[in-house]
Amino acid sequence: MNDKEILHDYLRRGRDSLLLKVEGLSDYDTRRPLTPTGTNLLGLIKHVASVQLDYFGVTFARPADRAVPWLAEDAADDADMWVPAAESRSEIIEFHHYSAAHSDATIDALALDAVGEVPWWQPEKRHVTLHQILVHVIAETARHAGHADILREGIDGEVGLRAADPNVPARSVEEWAAYRALIEAEARRA
Repeated sequence: MNDKEILHDYLRRGRDSLLLKVEGLSDYDTRRPLTPTGTNLLGLIKHVASVQLDYFGVTFARPADRAVPWLAEDAADDADMWVPAAESRSEIIEFHHYSAAHSDATIDALALDAVGEVPWWQPEKRHVTLHQILVHVIAETARHAGHADILREGIDGEVGLRAADPNVPARSVEEWAAYRALIEAEARRA
């Protein structure tokens, strides 16, 4: 694989891991605010899809061919961070797939050194390359996938990418409690 293919693969894996976090959950659990600032799983998916649509679309003069109300100039602050009842989970997942396909088309069409402009960045930082934006969006996606990992663990205890993830030790509920207690005891000692 060349550098662009490697970066694109990491972006795809990040997208997939984020989408996995809503599998098997009720609509309520995907939407409910799980932090004092309102962070929720479906909102993270909506946000990441919105981010990639702007960065790979607007930045490279390849705007989306459909209106996205929560990205409009007159949209409420943080409208991309949560999902009203009138928007269905399937609509948000479909929007994520649409955004990914739109972004993938930009990535496929342009060279890593292709130049774009991020109009919402400071003037001295606005001129970017596809390479820079790929790294930026990979980091943004990974950050929010990490948030989603923690939120999902808080909802039903599921950890890792999926059940029996080889990167997560197989522990019983009691073993996890003992492990957590050890960490808590050491934190208090420190």
